[in-house]
Amino acid sequence: MTHGKNEFTTNAALKARRDDALPVGLPSKSGVYVARAENAELWDVEGKRYIDFIGGIGVLNVGHRHPKVVAAIKKQVDAVIHTSFGIAQYEVYVELAERLNKLAPGTTKKKTALFNSGAEAVENSVKFARRITGRPGVIAFEGAFHGRTLLGTTLTGKAKPYKQGFGPLVPAVYHSPYPDVYHGVSVASCVKYLEQIFKMSIPAEEVAAIIVEPVQGEGGFNAAPAEFLQHLRRICDQHGILLIADEIQSGMGRTGKMFAFEHAGVEPDLVCVAKSIAAGLPLSALVGKAELMDKIATGGMGSTYGGNPVACAAALAVLDVFEEEGLLKRAAVIGEKVAASWRALQNGAAKGHFGDVRQFGAMIAVECVKDGDPMKPNGDLAGKIQTEARDRGLITTTAGAYAQCLRCLVPLTISDKHLDEGLAIFAEATKAAVAAS
Repeated sequence: MTHGKNEFTTNAALKARRDDALPVGLPSKSGVYVARAENAELWDVEGKRYIDFIGGIGVLNVGHRHPKVVAAIKKQVDAVIHTSFGIAQYEVYVELAERLNKLAPGTTKKKTALFNSGAEAVENSVKFARRITGRPGVIAFEGAFHGRTLLGTTLTGKAKPYKQGFGPLVPAVYHSPYPDVYHGVSVASCVKYLEQIFKMSIPAEEVAAIIVEPVQGEGGFNAAPAEFLQHLRRICDQHGILLIADEIQSGMGRTGKMFAFEHAGVEPDLVCVAKSIAAGLPLSALVGKAELMDKIATGGMGSTYGGNPVACAAALAVLDVFEEEGLLKRAAVIGEKVAASWRALQNGAAKGHFGDVRQFGAMIAVECVKDGDPMKPNGDLAGKIQTEARDRGLITTTAGAYAQCLRCLVPLTISDKHLDEGLAIFAEATKAAVAAS
């Protein structure tokens, strides 16, 4: 399909076809049907242009169709598209694993296995932890999101819509509170509750793993204080529990370091990686301490498509782009600029409506509330801002338990010009939504 308006194809026409052919359970938040994309810009089938502030939900840290990624994909397609790594191996898989092993937090020797999606990386991390420790229990956190498979859904710390009607869920999974300064949930109270789980629900010696997002994504971009992650590391070491880092949204440079755990100086035992690892191609990784990864017997891990050579080639190009274009530093610059713009609204046009602006590198969210009260989430306002922004040419999306947060996962390759344009649209959308509320 070519760029520009096609008189035979409209967003409305495609929505009608979508509603007829697809189940209602698949979300369709924007109503935009994309014809073309470039870096941080999208054009729909009617020719309308948008600034993309969500990047495929954190998948496009190097932007849409980065030239180096596209070139790597084309080169690989001309050689080999698929063999299944378990049948006929190929170098790009090995090279990507080598590079991820070096990038993962900590000094312990690492090994990597590749899969298809974030949920699959999470599934395998828990499966492997149970096999390695010989224990059944897993502890996750309230507000977490770990995928939509049955185990991913069980680990996720939000009931609706993720768990509703899908039970019985996977046994021996427990949830503990996650620190949230804005809502008064302290690190000390979270550590105390975790100890209560060991006393009241499952003994520590029966827990295989604790899985944690260093910055909760769907939960509203709450960042765990370094102190909390350090506490988790000490608790896991004390009881022989494996610490699993879900870096699927926070990883691959989004927070200003390749992995968010690096900010806390903590080395997890296993790290789940996906989203921006391959710039839009399906790929995920489980990176773990070598001595642990080698405890899984031959055939205990694997995937028909996992580590597909085209996806691996894209991922290697992504890592090159990060190095060549200084995207870790760029993440900090983008984050500060977006946060400053949103705080100006918080103190001005959206005063009393924007309750908190949270920033960790280039993960930024604003929480919409009523009357400035943290205990009065305002998902309706967040939704109105999202719609107003879309109508003006800006794509964004929500997060949080009540969809009350608007988040920014803009490509780190966005130009200053387009970033400023997007922020101006967001400000206009906010003012319009506040005036109408």
